[in-house]
Amino acid sequence: MQAQAAKAPYIGLWTRLDGFRRDQLTQAYEQRKVVRATLFRVTIQLVSARDHAPFATLTHRRWRDEFENWGLPAADWAERLRALAESGPFTYAEANGAVPELPERYRWRVRCLTPLVHVPPAGLWGNIRVRVTTAERWLGRRDAEQREAAALLVRRYLAGYGPASRADLLRFSGLRVKDVQAGFEELESQLIELESDDGRMLFDLRRAPRPPADTPTPIRFLPEWDHLILGFDDRRRVLPPEYQAAVIQKNGDMRPTVLVDGVVAGLWRFEAGRVVVEPFAPLPRQVRREVEDEAGRLAAFLG
Repeated sequence: MQAQAAKAPYIGLWTRLDGFRRDQLTQAYEQRKVVRATLFRVTIQLVSARDHAPFATLTHRRWRDEFENWGLPAADWAERLRALAESGPFTYAEANGAVPELPERYRWRVRCLTPLVHVPPAGLWGNIRVRVTTAERWLGRRDAEQREAAALLVRRYLAGYGPASRADLLRFSGLRVKDVQAGFEELESQLIELESDDGRMLFDLRRAPRPPADTPTPIRFLPEWDHLILGFDDRRRVLPPEYQAAVIQKNGDMRPTVLVDGVVAGLWRFEAGRVVVEPFAPLPRQVRREVEDEAGRLAAFLG
């Protein structure tokens, strides 16, 4: 789950799971069953603890290559962060203080030197003050082989967002073809190839559910930066081109959206105890009623 905003994964899980409660995620986070960390696209993700090491293997391999291309001694600097973690959780400002040689334009990439995870209460409902430690100290040493890690990423991505193309997976992950190709090869017998309406080749897990096209799609409210929109190279499948500028702002921020029949149809915000919906176009009366009902349920969850 995308977790740039502390409440986003809570809302994202609420909109996907029947009967989801806030305390379920909070407890899983506090019990180290899930972790919040910088991973795909150098953004903050919430992943299961068992998946973190494979995903970190893939992302940090790419980032190490970038540091080497820039001629920066990333391995030596990573050791300093591991030493810093021995004194307890630290802030990103303290991490930057440990590697003052890191050029100014790369300062924000200090989180890419070694796998770091956020320490609760950072990331809990409404809590935005971030302190981190190394994944090794928080979860124990967990090694992951590159090929198996790539296969896991392909499997997890397609299970959540397939059918999808290689380009979709690369956009979602921020990785290179060579980082994920072994995953497709490893899973070849478990994948099926499909052709999209516009002729693109899509992959899916062979046994994944693929409902008929006329299956009713309920109203859904997505939080900001949700992967259902950002996780595709071709976002038109969810986000009509005429609405992209309203949803994805120039600075990269993505506003919370409302899906009608599986497609973005408007924006929403939580205001004075209510979920206020701003549709992009007039909605039929029955659809408007369904949107209002779901908005009421979301307001109760947020409240």
